[in-house]
Parts: sequence; C-alpha cells; structure tokens
Amino acid sequence: MRESARQGALVLFSGGQDSATCLAWALDRFDHVETLGFDYGQRHRIELECRTQFRERIVEVMPATRARLGDDHVIDLSVLGAISDTAMTRDIEIVTTASGLPNTFVPGRNLMFMTIAAAIAYRRGLRVIVGGMCETDFSGYPDCRDDTLKALQVALNLGMDSRFVLETPLMWLDKADTWRLARSLGGDPLVDLIRMDTHTCYLGERGLLNDWGYGCGECPACKLRKRGYEAYLANEPVGADPTR
Repeated sequence: MRESARQGALVLFSGGQDSATCLAWALDRFDHVETLGFDYGQRHRIELECRTQFRERIVEVMPATRARLGDDHVIDLSVLGAISDTAMTRDIEIVTTASGLPNTFVPGRNLMFMTIAAAIAYRRGLRVIVGGMCETDFSGYPDCRDDTLKALQVALNLGMDSRFVLETPLMWLDKADTWRLARSLGGDPLVDLIRMDTHTCYLGERGLLNDWGYGCGECPACKLRKRGYEAYLANEPVGADPTR
C-alpha cells in the first residue's frame, strides 16, 4: 500500500477519457475516493450520463477498489454556460479565434471547477483533488497549464487555510500515454471500458462507434482521441510504465 493511500481524494470526473483515467489512478492510490461532476450547459451533455455508468462498471474491472469508491457529487454550474459564448456551450462552428485559441475554450471553467472542488473537499475532509488537465496534448487552454494549477493550489490553500494537493497525473502525458496508463492500472478490461463508456466528442455524437470509442470523428477532441489510440496500438507491446 502506498504511503499516500491513507488520504482521501476528490476526482473531477466529467465522464470523458482523461477524467476516467484519473479516477482509475486515484482508486489505485487512495483508500477513499469521491467524484465530482459539473452541469454547466455543455453542448456534449451526454458525458454526464456516461459518468454514472462508468462509475458503476469501473469497480467491476478493478474489483480490489470497490470499497474505495465513495460518494458522487454533481454541481449545477449553469451560470458558467450562461456567461460563456463558446462552441462548448453554444451550437456554433468550432473555429480558431483571433487570440489563437479555439472557441471551445470556456474562460474560467477550470478555475471555477477547482475552487468548488476545494470547497467540497474541505467539507468532506479530503486533502487531495485530482484533475485531468494536460499540457502535452491540449488546445492551448491557459487553465490547463501546470503553472496555472500550481498557482491555484497556492491560492486555495491560502484562502481556505488548508493544505490541499492538486494532482494532475496526465499533465505531461500525451494521449497514447494516457491509454497506456489505463492499461497499466486495469489491463485491457479498463482500456475497453474507457473506450466504450466514456465520452469525448464535443458535438455529443453517441451514435457512431469507432475503434477508439463513440464520437463524430471530426471535432478536435475526437481527432486527438483517435490519434492517441492509434499510436497506443502501434506501440504495442507497451513499453515504459507512465505511472513511474
């Protein structure tokens, strides 16, 4: 048992590939794990339905963790959708804006997510907050950067007089490595569960099943997931363990 296993963790779990992998990562490390999701009027709201089923099934493919999975929390954050004019919250074409960022960027989203997560963790007595932010395969979102999360950790600890630890296990992994991490945690059954029961597509497409999972195959999220899965398969057998 790892030294950190005595701690409890709160995982930001959207229902997508990255957060699902983070949930498996946390279940492998901590004695007690709770999950947190947000309904912010996202266009791909189907992810909220996927997360419920994934929570039920992950303890089947990782049976040793069954007793560790605790409560789930879903927060209505519709105010974020109301103040956002983005392709994640509006039925508009996905394009690159004048700032150089895609219009899928929702300003303040991860900042709000982490702040609310810290408030819940404070109340629940959980010290570790786990998020799927990544600076390797991402669209340049400034709130996914390692520097942002480190600064936010300092601000949350000062503002709540606490010692939260913000864990981002995917920060320096590409999408192929994320698939490899899942396999190292739960073998092929976990990879298949993530492939079938998580949702990434920005357009909310759930009717078309591809080798890498459900999705339109054309939006940036689908293209990234597809490229990562193909790279993961091309590099079999898996080499270095990305958990180290």
